[in-house]
Amino acid sequence: MDSVMVDGIPFPSQVIQTQPLSLFGHGITDIEIHFLQIKFTAIGVYLDPAIVTHLQKWKGKKGSELAGDDEFFDAVISAPVEKLLRIVVIKEIKGSQYGAQLESAVRDRLAEEDKYEDEEEEALEKILEFLQSKYFSKDSILTYYFPANSSTAEISFKTEGKEETKMKVENANVVEMMKKWYLGGSRGVSQTTISSLADALYLQFSK
Repeated sequence: MDSVMVDGIPFPSQVIQTQPLSLFGHGITDIEIHFLQIKFTAIGVYLDPAIVTHLQKWKGKKGSELAGDDEFFDAVISAPVEKLLRIVVIKEIKGSQYGAQLESAVRDRLAEEDKYEDEEEEALEKILEFLQSKYFSKDSILTYYFPANSSTAEISFKTEGKEETKMKVENANVVEMMKKWYLGGSRGVSQTTISSLADALYLQFSK
């Protein structure tokens, strides 16, 4: 099977959940410290190609225009098709550090929309517990799977020499903000991924 190299890490061009999902976007998360770029993770965004039928309103816009259109990415997030995010660790960190990033990103977005209640807090705590026990060594794979027409998510973690572990997130608000953390247009955690996704969707429209 073909694969696409993202910063030296191979991402299969297709993964199969209940059906084949295609690699639409990829990029990295990084941070700059004293002019030094430190890369943390490589990201692959897998979508059901049928997603384009839900995005016809944007047909004809260039990738660069789509990349700056947050309404477009809201439509990508809410389209009722299967989505999967594959996150591969480049620079090792503790699961608790990654969990803290996820928690603050999700919590801030929920608070902004006045959706941060006890249920959301509880769901976030469960995710943190799941991540805290992990060590994100290089090439570990974290997967977020979002089924079609469902407000749930499945998080799985696989690292060398250990069995894959999984958990389910059933709080719809938390699931939505997890999607927004990675796919939320100008506020997404990885702008390289957002640009790549916009370009790929533009090409799908042109087919």
